[in-house]
Amino acid sequence: MSSLRAALAFAAALLAPAAAGAQTQPASQPTSLVDRCAAEVCKARLTPDQLAGEAMLLIEQKRFDEARPLITALMTLPDHKLEGRFLSGMLASGLGDHAGAAEFYKAILVDDPSQTRVRLELGREMLAMGHTASADKQFRLAQQDDDLPTDVARTIRSIRDIIRSNRAWRFDVDVGFAPDTNINNATAADTIAINWGGATLPLTLDPSAKARSGVGQTASISAGVRVPVADHTSAIVDVDSAGSNYQGVSYDDYQAQLAAGLEYRIGDVAGISIQAVGAQRWYGGKLVSRQAGVKTGFQVRLNGRDRIGVQVDARRTDARFDASYDGTQLAGYVTYEHAVTSTLVVSGGGFVRRDWLRADAYSSTELGVIAGFGGELPHGITFGISGTASRATFDAPIPIFSIDPRHDWRLSARATIGNRGWRILGFSPQITASYSRTDTNIPYFANDRLRFRFALARYF
Repeated sequence: MSSLRAALAFAAALLAPAAAGAQTQPASQPTSLVDRCAAEVCKARLTPDQLAGEAMLLIEQKRFDEARPLITALMTLPDHKLEGRFLSGMLASGLGDHAGAAEFYKAILVDDPSQTRVRLELGREMLAMGHTASADKQFRLAQQDDDLPTDVARTIRSIRDIIRSNRAWRFDVDVGFAPDTNINNATAADTIAINWGGATLPLTLDPSAKARSGVGQTASISAGVRVPVADHTSAIVDVDSAGSNYQGVSYDDYQAQLAAGLEYRIGDVAGISIQAVGAQRWYGGKLVSRQAGVKTGFQVRLNGRDRIGVQVDARRTDARFDASYDGTQLAGYVTYEHAVTSTLVVSGGGFVRRDWLRADAYSSTELGVIAGFGGELPHGITFGISGTASRATFDAPIPIFSIDPRHDWRLSARATIGNRGWRILGFSPQITASYSRTDTNIPYFANDRLRFRFALARYF
């Protein structure tokens, strides 16, 4: 707790009003219009900028009751809504209403997410309320502003170091419904050809083996906690779960994953983590797979705008639906992120995945690329666009389908848009469209799937 107080003190020093000069003036010298009018009868006409300046001066002097009517007057001017909200936030903060101050600053950032000074103030209010993860996010976004003075950027790094060295948690949840063209992720083919006795025979697929459309209820939860256990070292636990419920139970799909381990920070620019992982999946009302393994990650910040991450994930799979799919999976990912602005990020990378399964016909090697772009826009709009393209080759043929091993081209794309300025009981609307397609030399395994997801999301 003492470390958090130190972080808050850093933040207060970082954002301290630059009005020390006024404090050095002799006490007998009036410093505001209110003082000058108290000394003599006067009438003054103020421009909006002068009105804002007077209100700021009174707030800096902790004369909140005198500042309030000036701010109220400023808020009546449509062209100065930003200044009015900012000063209202300063006033609320000065009175100890950190939640109220945060709401004023959030309202400004909804309209204009590029306001770095406002983001710093919001970070300080979040820190004062003990919302360390949210505070760290705001300071991280502010840190990407190239125009930050060197001493301010240095102080932000110190604040973030203190935040990371203390307990931090996160909890995100969303609920919604999802129209889906392929709820069973099956082939779209009506007929397939099989090899039988040296001849090729066409077969008509049973309706249950073909793609089915439907609308399901969906929900997901993502949570994590980080607890310091030693210098530069924290214990980390992450829980992720998601599910889709359709009419009946045949196509219900639920997944859950738990990861627990350690993270070691290397200065303020890099970190390495290792976690044990366990995962389960239920489909059609039955447990269909279990996984256990380990994942490691390494991230390094090259500068205020660029970051590189590497992750290796190794797991053992117990496939309850078919023992042929039992085996080991090893995957590696490399990603590069660049902040185009303080609120917009572009990313790219690649991955390799190897499956060693009991049946060679299902064992494969996959190589792919990843790209994405997203962030915050004015008026509270958030968005994200991402896509992957990969090539998978299998070790052995499935003789009933082909004498050649299977090989796939796999494509996927995802687009999400939301508005955090709109809230329903703290939840914000979000719409996601995702598309996946597999082109393969064995038609039975070819499929395409389009899914929309209309949800309400909340981030704690």
